Amino acid sequence: MSLADTVRFPATFTGVRWAGLGRRWVSPILLLVLWEIGARTGLIPSRVLAAPSAVAATFWGMLVSGELPTNLAVSFVRVAIGLLAGVAVGSGLALTAGLSRLGEDAVDPLVQMLRTLPVLALSPLFIVWFGIDETPKLTLIAFAVVFPVYLNLFNGIRAVDPRLIEAARSFGLSGWSLIREVVLPGALPSFLLGLRFALAVAILVLVVAEQINAQAGLGYLINNARDFMRTDIIVVCLIIYALLGLGADSLVRAVERRALAWRPSFLRT
Repeated sequence: MSLADTVRFPATFTGVRWAGLGRRWVSPILLLVLWEIGARTGLIPSRVLAAPSAVAATFWGMLVSGELPTNLAVSFVRVAIGLLAGVAVGSGLALTAGLSRLGEDAVDPLVQMLRTLPVLALSPLFIVWFGIDETPKLTLIAFAVVFPVYLNLFNGIRAVDPRLIEAARSFGLSGWSLIREVVLPGALPSFLLGLRFALAVAILVLVVAEQINAQAGLGYLINNARDFMRTDIIVVCLIIYALLGLGADSLVRAVERRALAWRPSFLRT
């Protein structure tokens, strides 16, 4: 095989890949076109759903005026604080339950019981306990985040290969050294998977949490838009929520590629 033939294969593969990506964009673009036509012909009233062009114009206007960045920053801070608190609590509980049988007996039954409670139904109780300021919003997000982190990290700790632990002990590792060098790295993939679930849950709960007497944030914008039947603003905020979730997931995937580069499955990609 000549050098020219060798070089031609990647170009062909790239062309096929881009053709496949192009086909995947056909249906979303077609949906936007039909949506725009329906809105302009009156088949879809603006009070039901604004046209894509109106949504784009509203987005640009909110962006230029600073209204969208300001409220987005408020929502970002809320979800970040709630996420960090939930991840810390969930990780602590998972380590307690995963590293000892006594800890499992003390922690796991309570977690399994609490995780069956509907998080959104707790909002009235949290309002009674914490008032209507920021605390119930952050507590709701943190509460929802605890369980995906706990379940995945706990299972990751218990799924570490016992032969690997025995091999480490034969080299003199024990106690905290064994946990730090063997157990935690072995459970890291499960923790990152739980973190991805937690990020999605945090965004979902943020939508509801910001309905609690919010004076700023994306939920505040949605509440005002609902009162004035501004479906264009509602769609803009929903798109921002979706982009937040997509960006958060991409961030964790990037961390996975770096943190798990030692795994054979990552080495082959």
